[in-house]
Amino acid sequence: MKTAGSSFLLGLFVALAWTSSAQAQTLSSFSTTYSGGSGLICGTTYNIRGQEPAASGRYPVFVYTVGTTENYDHSSAMAAVQEMAARGYVAATVEYDNGTFGSCSTLQSRAKCIYDSGRSTSAISRLCSRAKADCSKGIVVSGFSQGSIMAILAKNHDSRVQAAYGLGAGVEYSIYNLNSCVANGNRTLPSNRLRIINGEQDVFVGPTESSVRAQNTETTGYSCPLATSCLQSNGSGWYIIKDSQVSDGNADHCYMRNGSCIGLTLDNTWRSGTAPWSLRTNLNWLTQFTTP
Repeated sequence: MKTAGSSFLLGLFVALAWTSSAQAQTLSSFSTTYSGGSGLICGTTYNIRGQEPAASGRYPVFVYTVGTTENYDHSSAMAAVQEMAARGYVAATVEYDNGTFGSCSTLQSRAKCIYDSGRSTSAISRLCSRAKADCSKGIVVSGFSQGSIMAILAKNHDSRVQAAYGLGAGVEYSIYNLNSCVANGNRTLPSNRLRIINGEQDVFVGPTESSVRAQNTETTGYSCPLATSCLQSNGSGWYIIKDSQVSDGNADHCYMRNGSCIGLTLDNTWRSGTAPWSLRTNLNWLTQFTTP
């Protein structure tokens, strides 16, 4: 097992290496639509908003999905899109039927509407058909809260999905138990291609460090008793953020924001830092699984 210290140093090195590249990359913005929803018929029109390198060439694809009731182009989503486009991806945040949460069957149907590679009007097919996209180079995904479940389930519907980074991800909620579709061994995505980052006070998968740890273990299959980091040699696994690590002192479900889930600004360490739970560190982890 990789130690937290070595994982941090690796993340720091890669983040610094990417900083100059990201600053030099010129990006182009795009928007489009796809047919999504819930159930067997994905018949509702939803938006896609993204960025891609302005330079000629064909690139792997990155998809981000937001949480329940969250606007698909929230600042946290657009931050991830911008960062991945700067790393040489056709990157997009995808609107979907996120007005409510749901059971495994409901969430599976929503994920399929986004990631069904066999349907030309799915979000992933729309993105892969872009002139600059080459999905044979790989697809990597991320998401927050319900969006993290979309990301974890993505490979069920498109074998080209290589890895997922989940924020605020779990399997057991107050009403819904997602063990049968999200837990380690019950989905197509292997745990050595999954990295989840949760706050110690996450009310949905916690709200204590020990309960967050238990959910992380159930989701990934990696057990590190009493630890806050269970990152493996390739960076997969899980990490628990302590209150002292976030600027507002509250590592809750929305740890990436200042002022909890109603906060209007992003935590600086998450947005621009090099900690194991920072955005750039985790996006850099995804890049190892695609072809440039």
